[in-house]
Amino acid sequence: MSPFVVKAIQLLMSLSLLIVLHELGHFIPARIFKTRVEKFFLFFDVKFALFQKKIGETTYGIGWLPLGGYVKISGMIDESMDTEQMQQPAQPWEFRSKPAWQRLIIMLGGVTVNLILGFLIYMMILFVWGKNTLHTNDLPLGMDPTPIAQEIGFQPGDQIMTVDGKSLDNVLEINKLLFLRSVQTVTVKHFDGKTERLSIPENFGKQMFESGELIPFSPMFPSVLDSIIPNSPAAKAGLSQNDKILAVNDVPIRHWTDFKREMTDESRLLTLVYQRGQSRDTVQLTTAADGTLGVYPQALPIKFTNEKLGIGASITEGFSYGYWTLYDYVAQFQYIFTKKGASQLGGFGAIGNMFPDTWNWKGFWASTALISIILAFMNVLPIPALDGGHVMFLAYEIITGRKPNDKFMEYAQMFGFFLLLTLVLYANGNDLYRLVFS
Repeated sequence: MSPFVVKAIQLLMSLSLLIVLHELGHFIPARIFKTRVEKFFLFFDVKFALFQKKIGETTYGIGWLPLGGYVKISGMIDESMDTEQMQQPAQPWEFRSKPAWQRLIIMLGGVTVNLILGFLIYMMILFVWGKNTLHTNDLPLGMDPTPIAQEIGFQPGDQIMTVDGKSLDNVLEINKLLFLRSVQTVTVKHFDGKTERLSIPENFGKQMFESGELIPFSPMFPSVLDSIIPNSPAAKAGLSQNDKILAVNDVPIRHWTDFKREMTDESRLLTLVYQRGQSRDTVQLTTAADGTLGVYPQALPIKFTNEKLGIGASITEGFSYGYWTLYDYVAQFQYIFTKKGASQLGGFGAIGNMFPDTWNWKGFWASTALISIILAFMNVLPIPALDGGHVMFLAYEIITGRKPNDKFMEYAQMFGFFLLLTLVLYANGNDLYRLVFS
């Protein structure tokens, strides 16, 4: 089965689960408050439905357009745009006849379910699969900082000791922390053994975004050759896979970054000291016109340690992971309103790529939890046609004691619907553009 099909199946399963549970979040409190629900649909049934069956007062079904789902609640201006019903006298079983606090609970039910579901899935993942840790000692060569990180004092080979006084379970998360959270200090151990506490500028995350250096730290590679380009200067000089570069023109080489630093963008003569097995040798060679040797480094194998968690630790750490996942998503939402951020918006293709390309239950549930939390946040935005839009108008009613005019609500719903449709088309257009031109 191709990776595309595997991703597509996982995406369909995940969205179906999340949509049904989200709509149940509206359906259950509506029924508790004796509000009639006319339809409960997975996907939209524009013109026709793939399946539908009426049970009691509610028609349950599956639509053909997989852009979401809905429950049609009597006496409510929603995506069905059933304005004819709204022109009739209000009935006691209708949404509009219920107290504002009951309507508020009904509207918040969907996002509440998505949020709780995301947290519960993270707890389940930690309990079933444990957590993978990568401490700073697991990367003996330390980190390779990009120029933007070096500007504030980080050095090649740094080991990340603490961030704001706390050690990291996964040292690679330093990139996410610097980008999305208000990190003030990072304590590092330099390659020479000296420890230093570095102050992080308040706008460092914005600097990362604008520079494009969203991963300012990566594990340091050893100066070991992995592959040699045929007929390159290195191949002609007899270098081979697994050779370790020890010195270039009498400059000691500790890791791959040292080696890159000695390369230039023009042809020149080099004297290389390298180790092959237990023996050392020296070779002279001339780099290509662009200063390269035609070699690639051997990636350092990163070995995570799996730590099993009990039910108590899974609950507390799963809640913490869910909270910070939500926090980080909200924190990066600000960049959507920039030209660069808008160009990076993605639709179903981007969401599908969140899933593993081979079947993996842990990967499936992790992606589902993330999407669930994203849906919770996106749905609570104060945009008409979203749950947050209804909540906004209900909050206005609770505060002022006056309902918005039905005609105004109809126009607001239409505006919100077309705005969302525009965003969906734009995001999926970005996916198509990246597919064609990447």
